[in-house]
Amino acid sequence: MIARILKWLMLLQVLAVLGFACLAMQAWGVASPVMAVLLAVAMLLAVRALIVARNFWQSRHLGSPVPPEYQLDVMGAARLFLGELRATLWTSSWGMLRPRLHAADCITPGQGLPVLLVHGYVCNRGYWTQLSAQLARAGIAHDAVDLEPIVADIEAFVPQVERAIVALCARTGSNRVIIVAHSMGGLVARAWLRHYGAARVARIITIGTPHHGTALANLAAGTNARQMSRINGAPDAWLAQLAASETPALRALITSMYSQHDNIVAPPTSAHLPGARNLAFGGIGHVALASDARVLRQLVAEITIKCEAVQPPCCSHFS
Repeated sequence: MIARILKWLMLLQVLAVLGFACLAMQAWGVASPVMAVLLAVAMLLAVRALIVARNFWQSRHLGSPVPPEYQLDVMGAARLFLGELRATLWTSSWGMLRPRLHAADCITPGQGLPVLLVHGYVCNRGYWTQLSAQLARAGIAHDAVDLEPIVADIEAFVPQVERAIVALCARTGSNRVIIVAHSMGGLVARAWLRHYGAARVARIITIGTPHHGTALANLAAGTNARQMSRINGAPDAWLAQLAASETPALRALITSMYSQHDNIVAPPTSAHLPGARNLAFGGIGHVALASDARVLRQLVAEITIKCEAVQPPCCSHFS
C-alpha cells in the first residue's frame, strides 16, 4: 500500500515540477526550459528540506537537552541535517517505491541466526534496502514484513510478525530468529514478545524506537500514532501497559540503538529502555539510522556476535 501511495505522490511531484516550470517560463520570463525545470526541482527540494527542518525544530523544542559529549558544531549540525534529508529523499522517492530485499548468494554457516526486519510507521520493507545489502554480503538469511493497514492498532501487527517468523524459521531450519526493528517496529516486536514469549527469539534490536512515546506522534494519524504519543510528558496508556507486562528477563533480550539527535522521537531519551542494552549515537537523524555506516556496522556485529545459527542449505533465496 505504501508503495502505491508513494508512486502517486511522486506523480504529483512530477506534475508540480512541470507546472512550476511552465509558470516560470510564462510569468517570470525564464527562457530556457532546462533552467525552468531545474528551478522547479530546486523549489521542490526546498519544500522537502523545510519539512525535515520543521521536524528537527519540533523535536528540539519538545525534547531534552543533548548531553555534552554529543554536542555538535556547525559542520556536525549541517551533516546531521543533510544526512537526514538525503535519507528521507532516497527512502521515500526510491527505496520504498521498490520494496525489495537483497538475496544472499550463499548463506554462510555460523554467521548468525536468521533476521526478521520490521519497519516503522508508514513505511514498508523498502526501508531496509541498505541493511539488507549488508546482511546479504555477510551471508545472513533475512526477510521482512510489510505492516498493514498502515494506521492500524499496533496489536493488529502482531499476527503478521508471527507468520513471518514461522515462515523464516521454516525456510532456514532455524528454531530462533533475531528481530531488527525501526521506530514503531520496535514496539510491534515488544508486543509480539508479550504475546508469544521468548522461545523463538534470540535478540530484539530496536533502532530509534519511542519506547516511552514521542510528542511528534500527537500530530500523526492512526490508532498506532495515538499509542506512540506522549501527553503532558507521559506515554500513552498502551505503552505503560506494555512496559508493565515485561519481566527483567524479557528486557534483557532487547538492544535499543538510538540517536541523541533523533528528529522524530521527542525526547530522544524516550528510546532508552531500562533493563535493555542501550547504545546511543550522535549526529544521526531518525530516517538515516538504518543507512548510517556506524549503525550498520554495529547492527551486523550485534547480529553475528553469538554465531548461534543452525547451518542452513547454501544458496537459499529470500525476497
